[in-house]
Amino acid sequence: MAPVRSTCAIVAAVSMALLTYFLRNSLSKFSFRKIPKKKSRNGLIDAIGNTPLIRINSLSEATGCEILAKAEFLNPGGSVKDRVAVKIIEEALNSGELVRGGVVTEGSAGSTAISLATVAPAYGCKCHVVIPDDAAIEKAQILEALGATVERVRPVSITHRDHFVNIARRRAEEAKELASKQRKFDEVDTKGSQQINGHIFKEQKHDSVFSNDCQGGFFADQFENLANFRAHYEGTGPEIWEQTSGNLDAFVAAAGTGGTVAGVSCFLQEKNPKIKCFLVDPPGSGLFNKVTRGVMYTHEEAEGRRLKNPFDTITEGVGINRLTKNFMMAKLDGAFRGTDLEAIEMSRFLLRNDGLFVGSSSALNCVGAVRVAQKMGPGHTIVTILCDSGMRHLSKFYNAQYLSQYGLTPSATGLEFLGVH
Repeated sequence: MAPVRSTCAIVAAVSMALLTYFLRNSLSKFSFRKIPKKKSRNGLIDAIGNTPLIRINSLSEATGCEILAKAEFLNPGGSVKDRVAVKIIEEALNSGELVRGGVVTEGSAGSTAISLATVAPAYGCKCHVVIPDDAAIEKAQILEALGATVERVRPVSITHRDHFVNIARRRAEEAKELASKQRKFDEVDTKGSQQINGHIFKEQKHDSVFSNDCQGGFFADQFENLANFRAHYEGTGPEIWEQTSGNLDAFVAAAGTGGTVAGVSCFLQEKNPKIKCFLVDPPGSGLFNKVTRGVMYTHEEAEGRRLKNPFDTITEGVGINRLTKNFMMAKLDGAFRGTDLEAIEMSRFLLRNDGLFVGSSSALNCVGAVRVAQKMGPGHTIVTILCDSGMRHLSKFYNAQYLSQYGLTPSATGLEFLGVH
């Protein structure tokens, strides 16, 4: 038995030596680094931003460019507008225009409203939103589920007093007035009246959409409030620069308020003036003409002179026929038109080929990224924004019956709708 045991020992030793040699030589081909432990984030607000920059494989392979997209739909509130909501509320609290217990009001087609309703409670505030009644119904449902008060109103021109933005502005004033009256009533004695400067104030009920414990109102004003621009100049832009190590050739995005395209374009071009920044614009919007021709619209096309709703597009949240303070901050090298059908086809293409379920503005941004790739040629790195997911676009943008009414049924199998074969 001894020779057998000796032989087994020798075989085992040789086997171990061979295994050690193999592992050493094989593992030397790879570099390993210790994965740092991620620190826990301090609440909801700290979880906003620092979204991943992902390569859209299908578009990159089809165009010969590196097409990268900032996955903003991964923010807690589900969109790029989370950044804006935080910046607007924090600046308002710091300036004293808003206090805890106050109401943030906004006129929004959906995403900014949802973001405000998401983050406002983290600051001890409430949210009152006015949205056009032609916006996807699920947006109003989400807002109500988040605890916001929702007013749905008919779509009219911005020059009309009952445009959703103008109503939201009035609601903020109403909240301020109610809070002011409440402060006076707090001085009333137990009998219900008190004489102040020769006047008798009596406790009474007020007709208001706000509760009596309202601590004031603040109109977020996402279109004109430059906190919107600053959110992207200080956050989104620097993140893109860091995530690409400064190695990018172009940035492209659509504009509604203009905050994203303005903040990112300004930051990137300050870092490197050679980076080209572009707008992609949906049907009915005048921004394409403004960027490419210097004239936004004819006199007859101006908002307030049209007989119907100024846009003829199902791409929600982008496109506008007036210049906002935020958009005027943008530094753009050109613009592209994108159609509704192109956005719809793009959304289905991304879902089939990349598993990306994106909203209408995200799809339009990807149309823009392909247009930029076609303009610049292969070998360039192009960045865009995936603003939100398709989850809040089910009743319109992803509704086959709705789309068929407008002749927008998708049928493409590839990117032939953009001339890519």
